[in-house]
Amino acid sequence: MSVAAPALLQQVHHLYSHHHGWLRAWLRNKLGCSQRAADLAHDIFLRLLTRDEPVAIDQPRAFLTTVAQRVLANHWRREQIERAYLDALAMAPAALSPSPEERAILLETLVEIDRLLAGLPAQVKRAFLLAQLDGMSQADIAAELGISLSTVKRHLVRAGAQCYFGLAPD
Repeated sequence: MSVAAPALLQQVHHLYSHHHGWLRAWLRNKLGCSQRAADLAHDIFLRLLTRDEPVAIDQPRAFLTTVAQRVLANHWRREQIERAYLDALAMAPAALSPSPEERAILLETLVEIDRLLAGLPAQVKRAFLLAQLDGMSQADIAAELGISLSTVKRHLVRAGAQCYFGLAPD
């Protein structure tokens, strides 16, 4: 346990005991669902507990609101990905439908790919997904996107670096 751990636990305990009810109500107002609000409030406090060290918090509700907005954005993005995935599944033949376990794994994979590609320009993401998911050649991607072959190569390197190393080359 690090030296900061007791201070962090005390800080999170204070935030939880004094602001948990307010945070759940704030989330319920945003989501329209008390169960989802409770789940996300739980996720927020878990996120705070996994920090390396405490932070100076002068305005606890403003701090919690900032963290909650990030968690909400992730939640809504995941819902959007899940809807798109389920829509794609609905168009596939029933014989090719994955099992519930495979669906869960595929959805988690899609969410992780989205997270890894976050921040990249749309065309870079599209080129990467066309290559990785559709198996298109670089020449076909260039034709599909109306860009040069060298631009496709540059996009694939950039997206690959983002996915595999967490960084994009300059």
